[in-house]
Amino acid sequence: MENYGRKICLEKRKLLRAVMTCLMGLVLMAGGFCGCGKQEAGADNLPTPKATEVPGSTGNPADEDDKAEIPEEKIEISVAALKGPTAIGMIELMEKAENGETENTYNFRLAGAADEITAEIIKGNIQIAAVPCNLASVLYNKTEGQVQVAAINTVSVLYIVETGEEIKSVEDLKGKTIYSTGKGTTPEYTLNYLLRAAGLEAGKDVTVEYKSEAAEVAAVLAEGGDAVAMLPQPYVTVAMSQNKKLRIALDVAEEWERYAKDGSSVVTGVVLVNRAFAEENKEALNAFLSEYHDSTQFVTENVKEAAALVEKFDIIKAAVAEKAIPYCNIVFVEGEDMKQRIGGYLKALYDEEAASVGGKLPEDDFYYDR
Repeated sequence: MENYGRKICLEKRKLLRAVMTCLMGLVLMAGGFCGCGKQEAGADNLPTPKATEVPGSTGNPADEDDKAEIPEEKIEISVAALKGPTAIGMIELMEKAENGETENTYNFRLAGAADEITAEIIKGNIQIAAVPCNLASVLYNKTEGQVQVAAINTVSVLYIVETGEEIKSVEDLKGKTIYSTGKGTTPEYTLNYLLRAAGLEAGKDVTVEYKSEAAEVAAVLAEGGDAVAMLPQPYVTVAMSQNKKLRIALDVAEEWERYAKDGSSVVTGVVLVNRAFAEENKEALNAFLSEYHDSTQFVTENVKEAAALVEKFDIIKAAVAEKAIPYCNIVFVEGEDMKQRIGGYLKALYDEEAASVGGKLPEDDFYYDR
Protein backbone atom coordinates (compact mmCIF):
# COMPACT_ATOMS: atom_id res chain seq x y z
CA MET A 1 0.00 0.00 0.00
CA GLU A 2 2.84 2.30 0.85
CA ASN A 3 4.39 1.69 -2.62
CA TYR A 4 1.02 2.21 -4.22
CA GLY A 5 0.60 5.56 -2.39
CA ARG A 6 4.05 6.65 -3.52
CA LYS A 7 3.17 5.75 -7.09
CA ILE A 8 -0.02 7.83 -6.94
CA CYS A 9 1.90 10.79 -5.50
CA LEU A 10 4.53 10.53 -8.25
CA GLU A 11 1.85 10.48 -10.93
CA LYS A 12 0.26 13.58 -9.41
CA ARG A 13 3.60 15.40 -9.46
CA LYS A 14 4.13 14.48 -13.13
CA LEU A 15 0.64 15.75 -13.96
CA LEU A 16 1.27 18.99 -12.05
CA ARG A 17 4.55 19.55 -13.91
CA ALA A 18 2.78 19.00 -17.25
CA VAL A 19 0.05 21.49 -16.34
CA MET A 20 2.66 24.07 -15.26
CA THR A 21 4.57 23.56 -18.49
CA CYS A 22 1.40 24.22 -20.51
CA LEU A 23 0.60 27.30 -18.48
CA MET A 24 4.10 28.66 -18.99
CA GLY A 25 3.76 28.07 -22.71
CA LEU A 26 0.50 30.00 -22.81
CA VAL A 27 2.06 32.89 -20.90
CA LEU A 28 4.98 33.06 -23.33
CA MET A 29 2.61 32.96 -26.31
CA ALA A 30 0.54 35.76 -24.84
CA GLY A 31 3.71 37.77 -24.31
CA GLY A 32 4.63 37.13 -27.93
CA PHE A 33 1.27 38.43 -29.14
CA CYS A 34 1.64 41.55 -26.96
CA GLY A 35 5.08 42.11 -28.41
CA CYS A 36 3.69 41.91 -31.93
CA GLY A 37 1.04 44.43 -31.06
CA LYS A 38 3.67 46.88 -29.83
CA GLN A 39 5.77 46.41 -32.93
CA GLU A 40 2.87 47.24 -35.24
CA ALA A 41 2.22 50.39 -33.25
CA GLY A 42 5.80 51.52 -33.84
CA ALA A 43 7.14 50.85 -30.30
CA ASP A 44 10.07 48.60 -29.36
CA ASN A 45 10.61 47.52 -32.97
CA LEU A 46 13.15 44.74 -33.37
CA PRO A 47 15.36 44.55 -36.47
CA THR A 48 14.47 41.92 -39.02
CA PRO A 49 17.06 39.19 -39.73
CA LYS A 50 19.96 40.43 -41.84
CA ALA A 51 19.28 37.93 -44.59
CA THR A 52 15.89 39.47 -45.38
CA GLU A 53 16.70 43.17 -44.93
CA VAL A 54 15.94 45.53 -47.84
CA PRO A 55 17.06 49.18 -47.65
CA GLY A 56 14.12 51.33 -46.60
CA SER A 57 11.87 48.32 -46.00
CA THR A 58 11.07 45.89 -43.16
CA GLY A 59 9.92 43.25 -45.61
CA ASN A 60 6.38 43.53 -44.19
CA PRO A 61 3.92 45.57 -46.36
CA ALA A 62 1.79 46.27 -43.30
CA ASP A 63 4.78 47.81 -41.52
CA GLU A 64 5.53 49.93 -44.60
CA ASP A 65 1.96 51.26 -44.61
CA ASP A 66 2.28 52.20 -40.94
CA LYS A 67 5.53 54.06 -41.59
CA ALA A 68 4.03 55.92 -44.56
CA GLU A 69 1.27 57.25 -42.33
CA ILE A 70 3.69 58.80 -39.83
CA PRO A 71 4.17 62.47 -40.87
CA GLU A 72 7.64 64.00 -40.93
CA GLU A 73 8.37 66.27 -38.01
CA LYS A 74 7.79 69.96 -38.74
CA ILE A 75 10.67 72.35 -38.36
CA GLU A 76 10.37 75.83 -36.87
CA ILE A 77 11.21 78.76 -39.13
CA SER A 78 11.48 82.39 -38.04
CA VAL A 79 9.93 84.75 -40.61
CA ALA A 80 9.96 88.56 -40.48
CA ALA A 81 8.43 91.32 -42.57
CA LEU A 82 7.95 95.07 -42.50
CA LYS A 83 4.48 96.41 -41.87
CA GLY A 84 3.14 97.57 -45.22
CA PRO A 85 2.92 96.18 -48.75
CA THR A 86 5.95 93.90 -48.27
CA ALA A 87 4.02 92.00 -45.57
CA ILE A 88 0.56 92.09 -47.12
CA GLY A 89 1.31 89.32 -49.61
CA MET A 90 1.96 86.80 -46.82
CA ILE A 91 -1.08 87.45 -44.63
CA GLU A 92 -2.98 84.36 -45.77
CA LEU A 93 0.10 82.29 -44.99
CA MET A 94 0.23 83.94 -41.57
CA GLU A 95 -3.39 82.97 -40.99
CA LYS A 96 -2.73 79.36 -42.01
CA ALA A 97 0.35 79.20 -39.80
CA GLU A 98 -1.70 80.43 -36.86
CA ASN A 99 -4.20 77.63 -37.54
CA GLY A 100 -1.50 74.97 -37.88
CA GLU A 101 -2.25 74.41 -41.57
CA THR A 102 1.25 74.94 -43.00
CA GLU A 103 3.95 72.50 -44.08
CA ASN A 104 6.19 73.66 -41.24
CA THR A 105 5.89 75.85 -38.15
CA TYR A 106 6.34 79.54 -38.99
CA ASN A 107 6.98 82.11 -36.29
CA PHE A 108 6.07 85.46 -37.86
CA ARG A 109 7.32 88.83 -36.71
CA LEU A 110 6.14 92.17 -38.13
CA ALA A 111 8.42 95.19 -37.69
CA GLY A 112 7.75 98.89 -38.12
CA ALA A 113 11.22 99.61 -39.51
CA ALA A 114 14.02 97.61 -41.10
CA ASP A 115 16.53 98.35 -38.36
CA GLU A 116 14.34 96.38 -35.93
CA ILE A 117 15.17 93.12 -37.70
CA THR A 118 18.46 93.59 -39.58
CA ALA A 119 20.66 92.53 -36.65
CA GLU A 120 18.67 89.30 -36.21
CA ILE A 121 18.88 88.59 -39.96
CA ILE A 122 22.66 89.05 -39.87
CA LYS A 123 22.96 86.70 -36.86
CA GLY A 124 20.85 84.08 -38.63
CA ASN A 125 18.12 84.17 -35.98
CA ILE A 126 15.63 85.15 -38.68
CA GLN A 127 15.77 82.62 -41.52
CA ILE A 128 13.34 84.28 -43.95
CA ALA A 129 12.38 87.96 -44.27
CA ALA A 130 10.36 90.22 -46.56
CA VAL A 131 12.52 93.33 -46.92
CA PRO A 132 13.23 96.19 -49.36
CA CYS A 133 15.23 95.05 -52.38
CA ASN A 134 18.17 97.38 -51.83
CA LEU A 135 18.39 96.32 -48.17
CA ALA A 136 18.77 92.72 -49.35
CA SER A 137 21.80 93.82 -51.40
CA VAL A 138 23.23 95.77 -48.45
CA LEU A 139 22.90 92.72 -46.18
CA TYR A 140 24.43 90.45 -48.82
CA ASN A 141 27.51 92.66 -48.91
CA LYS A 142 27.62 93.14 -45.15
CA THR A 143 27.46 89.39 -44.44
CA GLU A 144 29.79 88.50 -47.32
CA GLY A 145 27.12 86.56 -49.15
CA GLN A 146 25.39 84.83 -46.26
CA VAL A 147 21.92 85.85 -47.49
CA GLN A 148 20.13 85.27 -50.78
CA VAL A 149 17.05 86.57 -52.57
CA ALA A 150 14.49 83.86 -53.32
CA ALA A 151 11.66 85.89 -54.90
CA ILE A 152 10.25 89.33 -55.62
CA ASN A 153 7.11 89.91 -53.57
CA THR A 154 6.33 93.55 -54.44
CA VAL A 155 7.14 95.80 -57.38
CA SER A 156 6.85 99.55 -57.08
CA VAL A 157 4.20 100.90 -54.74
CA LEU A 158 5.10 104.48 -55.73
CA TYR A 159 2.66 106.69 -57.63
CA ILE A 160 2.64 110.23 -58.97
CA VAL A 161 -0.62 111.89 -57.92
CA GLU A 162 -2.07 115.29 -58.74
CA THR A 163 -5.21 117.35 -58.19
CA GLY A 164 -5.49 118.33 -61.85
CA GLU A 165 -5.59 116.53 -65.20
CA GLU A 166 -2.32 117.72 -66.75
CA ILE A 167 0.13 114.89 -66.12
CA LYS A 168 -0.03 112.06 -68.63
CA SER A 169 3.68 111.18 -68.79
CA VAL A 170 6.93 111.87 -66.95
CA GLU A 171 7.70 114.60 -69.46
CA ASP A 172 4.64 116.50 -68.19
CA LEU A 173 6.36 116.97 -64.82
CA LYS A 174 8.53 119.72 -66.32
CA GLY A 175 8.06 122.96 -64.43
CA LYS A 176 6.18 121.27 -61.60
CA THR A 177 6.93 121.07 -57.88
CA ILE A 178 6.79 117.49 -56.60
CA TYR A 179 6.37 116.66 -52.93
CA SER A 180 7.89 113.38 -51.83
CA THR A 181 9.58 111.45 -49.05
CA GLY A 182 12.78 109.44 -49.08
CA LYS A 183 15.51 112.02 -49.47
CA GLY A 184 18.77 110.13 -49.85
CA THR A 185 16.99 106.79 -50.25
CA THR A 186 15.46 104.69 -53.03
CA PRO A 187 12.43 106.97 -53.72
CA GLU A 188 14.79 109.84 -54.58
CA TYR A 189 17.02 107.64 -56.75
CA THR A 190 13.98 106.18 -58.52
CA LEU A 191 12.53 109.62 -59.25
CA ASN A 192 15.90 110.89 -60.51
CA TYR A 193 16.16 107.88 -62.85
CA LEU A 194 12.73 108.55 -64.32
CA LEU A 195 13.37 112.27 -64.73
CA ARG A 196 16.67 111.67 -66.55
CA ALA A 197 15.06 109.01 -68.74
CA ALA A 198 12.53 111.66 -69.80
CA GLY A 199 15.24 114.27 -70.42
CA LEU A 200 14.57 116.19 -67.21
CA GLU A 201 16.75 117.09 -64.25
CA ALA A 202 15.72 117.47 -60.63
CA GLY A 203 16.50 120.95 -59.31
CA LYS A 204 16.57 122.39 -62.82
CA ASP A 205 13.52 121.29 -64.78
CA VAL A 206 11.59 119.98 -61.80
CA THR A 207 11.51 121.14 -58.17
CA VAL A 208 11.37 118.36 -55.61
CA GLU A 209 10.48 119.14 -52.00
CA TYR A 210 11.20 116.28 -49.64
CA LYS A 211 9.25 115.74 -46.43
CA SER A 212 10.33 113.52 -43.55
CA GLU A 213 7.15 111.42 -43.57
CA ALA A 214 4.53 110.36 -46.09
CA ALA A 215 1.86 111.72 -43.75
CA GLU A 216 3.29 115.23 -44.26
CA VAL A 217 3.02 114.87 -48.03
CA ALA A 218 -0.57 113.65 -47.65
CA ALA A 219 -1.31 116.72 -45.50
CA VAL A 220 -0.01 119.03 -48.26
CA LEU A 221 -2.24 117.29 -50.79
CA ALA A 222 -5.22 117.55 -48.45
CA GLU A 223 -4.90 121.32 -48.47
CA GLY A 224 -5.91 121.34 -52.10
CA GLY A 225 -4.46 123.54 -54.79
CA ASP A 226 -2.49 122.42 -57.81
CA ALA A 227 -0.26 119.95 -55.93
CA VAL A 228 1.78 117.07 -57.31
CA ALA A 229 3.35 114.36 -55.18
CA MET A 230 5.07 111.01 -55.32
CA LEU A 231 3.73 108.71 -52.59
CA PRO A 232 3.74 105.00 -51.78
CA GLN A 233 0.69 102.90 -51.03
CA PRO A 234 -1.22 102.87 -48.75
CA TYR A 235 -0.59 106.62 -48.27
CA VAL A 236 -1.94 107.28 -51.76
CA THR A 237 -5.26 105.77 -50.71
CA VAL A 238 -5.26 107.81 -47.48
CA ALA A 239 -4.51 111.05 -49.36
CA MET A 240 -7.23 110.38 -51.94
CA SER A 241 -9.77 109.82 -49.16
CA GLN A 242 -8.88 113.26 -47.76
CA ASN A 243 -8.97 115.05 -51.10
CA LYS A 244 -11.56 113.87 -53.60
CA LYS A 245 -9.93 115.86 -56.41
CA LEU A 246 -6.73 113.87 -56.13
CA ARG A 247 -6.04 111.26 -58.80
CA ILE A 248 -3.31 108.79 -59.69
CA ALA A 249 -1.50 110.28 -62.67
CA LEU A 250 1.41 107.86 -63.12
CA ASP A 251 2.34 104.39 -61.91
CA VAL A 252 6.08 104.62 -61.26
CA ALA A 253 6.59 100.92 -62.01
CA GLU A 254 4.93 101.23 -65.41
CA GLU A 255 6.94 104.35 -66.26
CA TRP A 256 10.21 102.67 -65.25
CA GLU A 257 9.50 99.65 -67.41
CA ARG A 258 8.56 101.94 -70.30
CA TYR A 259 12.00 103.58 -70.25
CA ALA A 260 14.16 100.65 -69.14
CA LYS A 261 15.86 98.66 -71.88
CA ASP A 262 17.24 95.92 -69.66
CA GLY A 263 14.03 94.24 -68.49
CA SER A 264 14.38 95.69 -64.99
CA SER A 265 11.59 96.87 -62.69
CA VAL A 266 11.28 99.04 -59.63
CA VAL A 267 11.52 96.21 -57.13
CA THR A 268 10.16 97.29 -53.76
CA GLY A 269 10.18 94.08 -51.73
CA VAL A 270 11.91 90.70 -51.89
CA VAL A 271 11.98 87.43 -49.98
CA LEU A 272 15.37 87.18 -48.29
CA VAL A 273 16.70 83.85 -46.97
CA ASN A 274 19.65 82.84 -44.83
CA ARG A 275 22.08 80.94 -47.05
CA ALA A 276 23.01 78.30 -44.47
CA PHE A 277 19.35 77.64 -43.76
CA ALA A 278 18.62 77.39 -47.49
CA GLU A 279 21.41 74.87 -48.03
CA GLU A 280 20.47 72.72 -45.04
CA ASN A 281 16.68 72.92 -45.44
CA LYS A 282 16.07 73.20 -49.17
CA GLU A 283 12.87 71.13 -49.08
CA ALA A 284 11.41 73.18 -46.23
CA LEU A 285 12.34 76.46 -47.92
CA ASN A 286 10.79 75.38 -51.20
CA ALA A 287 7.61 74.41 -49.34
CA PHE A 288 7.52 77.88 -47.78
CA LEU A 289 7.98 79.55 -51.17
CA SER A 290 5.13 77.52 -52.65
CA GLU A 291 2.87 78.49 -49.74
CA TYR A 292 3.96 82.12 -50.06
CA HIS A 293 3.12 82.04 -53.78
CA ASP A 294 -0.36 80.74 -52.96
CA SER A 295 -0.78 83.48 -50.36
CA THR A 296 0.02 86.26 -52.85
CA GLN A 297 -2.55 84.81 -55.24
CA PHE A 298 -5.15 84.74 -52.48
CA VAL A 299 -4.47 88.38 -51.60
CA THR A 300 -4.78 89.65 -55.17
CA GLU A 301 -7.84 87.53 -55.98
CA ASN A 302 -9.73 87.92 -52.68
CA VAL A 303 -9.19 91.56 -51.78
CA LYS A 304 -12.00 91.93 -49.24
CA GLU A 305 -11.04 88.81 -47.29
CA ALA A 306 -7.36 89.74 -47.49
CA ALA A 307 -8.08 93.25 -46.20
CA ALA A 308 -9.75 91.78 -43.13
CA LEU A 309 -6.62 89.74 -42.41
CA VAL A 310 -4.42 92.80 -42.95
CA GLU A 311 -6.30 94.52 -40.14
CA LYS A 312 -6.29 91.39 -37.99
CA PHE A 313 -2.50 91.31 -38.08
CA ASP A 314 -2.33 95.03 -37.30
CA ILE A 315 -0.76 96.20 -40.57
CA ILE A 316 -3.38 98.78 -41.64
CA LYS A 317 -7.14 99.14 -41.30
CA ALA A 318 -9.25 96.88 -43.51
CA ALA A 319 -11.09 99.79 -45.17
CA VAL A 320 -7.79 101.31 -46.31
CA ALA A 321 -6.28 97.95 -47.23
CA GLU A 322 -9.26 97.01 -49.42
CA LYS A 323 -8.74 100.11 -51.55
CA ALA A 324 -4.94 99.94 -51.50
CA ILE A 325 -4.28 96.26 -52.27
CA PRO A 326 -5.10 96.51 -56.02
CA TYR A 327 -2.39 99.19 -56.26
CA CYS A 328 0.24 97.51 -54.06
CA ASN A 329 1.61 95.47 -56.99
CA ILE A 330 1.88 92.30 -54.94
CA VAL A 331 3.57 89.59 -56.99
CA PHE A 332 5.61 86.43 -56.69
CA VAL A 333 8.46 86.36 -59.18
CA GLU A 334 11.41 83.96 -59.03
CA GLY A 335 14.03 82.43 -61.29
CA GLU A 336 15.48 84.21 -64.32
CA ASP A 337 12.72 86.82 -64.42
CA MET A 338 13.58 87.75 -60.83
CA LYS A 339 17.27 88.08 -61.66
CA GLN A 340 16.62 90.32 -64.65
CA ARG A 341 14.26 92.64 -62.82
CA ILE A 342 16.43 92.98 -59.73
CA GLY A 343 19.76 93.19 -61.56
CA GLY A 344 18.84 96.23 -63.64
CA TYR A 345 17.15 97.96 -60.72
CA LEU A 346 20.14 97.56 -58.39
CA LYS A 347 22.45 98.78 -61.18
CA ALA A 348 20.36 101.96 -61.49
CA LEU A 349 20.51 102.51 -57.73
CA TYR A 350 24.26 101.82 -57.71
CA ASP A 351 24.79 104.44 -60.42
CA GLU A 352 22.90 106.96 -58.27
CA GLU A 353 24.53 106.07 -54.95
CA ALA A 354 26.72 102.99 -54.46
CA ALA A 355 26.03 102.93 -50.73
CA SER A 356 22.33 102.34 -51.42
CA VAL A 357 23.14 98.75 -52.44
CA GLY A 358 25.98 98.15 -49.98
CA GLY A 359 28.87 99.63 -51.95
CA LYS A 360 28.93 97.10 -54.78
CA LEU A 361 26.56 95.05 -56.85
CA PRO A 362 25.93 91.49 -55.65
CA GLU A 363 27.34 88.44 -57.45
CA ASP A 364 25.25 85.74 -59.15
CA ASP A 365 25.08 83.69 -55.94
CA PHE A 366 22.86 86.47 -54.55
CA TYR A 367 19.94 84.72 -56.24
CA TYR A 368 18.46 81.53 -54.80
CA ASP A 369 17.38 78.95 -57.38
CA ARG A 370 15.13 76.11 -56.35
